[in-house]
Amino acid sequence: MKVILKQDIKSIGKKDEIINVSDGYARNYLFKKNLAVEANNTNLAKLKSKKDAEQHKKDLEKEEALKIADKMSKIRLQFKVKTGSNGKVFGGVSSKEIAEKLEKDHSIKVDKKKIELKDTIKTLGITKVQIKLSEGVVGTLSIDVLGEGR
Repeated sequence: MKVILKQDIKSIGKKDEIINVSDGYARNYLFKKNLAVEANNTNLAKLKSKKDAEQHKKDLEKEEALKIADKMSKIRLQFKVKTGSNGKVFGGVSSKEIAEKLEKDHSIKVDKKKIELKDTIKTLGITKVQIKLSEGVVGTLSIDVLGEGR
């Protein structure tokens, strides 16, 4: 019997997947525990419309992410950091600071975990930082670190 899973079941399949199981297993376990529904025309149509809606939502998110990426490529964030007499940077610029300044100055909200920064920026000058905006969309942001002597 073909069934549509309502949730992930270990070693059987993932949510919204159509699988083939024995009649007894479907009726006595999957249906009783509300883990699956029969893959009839009505349920298949519901599944198709649900997947279409999810795909449409993903397409809209990707389109929005592309616009933000384009906007980001023109942005140059400036940070002033304390430096010593020899030009050594104290502290640095973290992904949290980048996310906060980007939201404050340009109204672009990004999660600090999406900013691909291995360590804080501890060098003066311009650094290019990549930000994952959506699946397959990466924006590039210019960070200008300026020294502020003691």
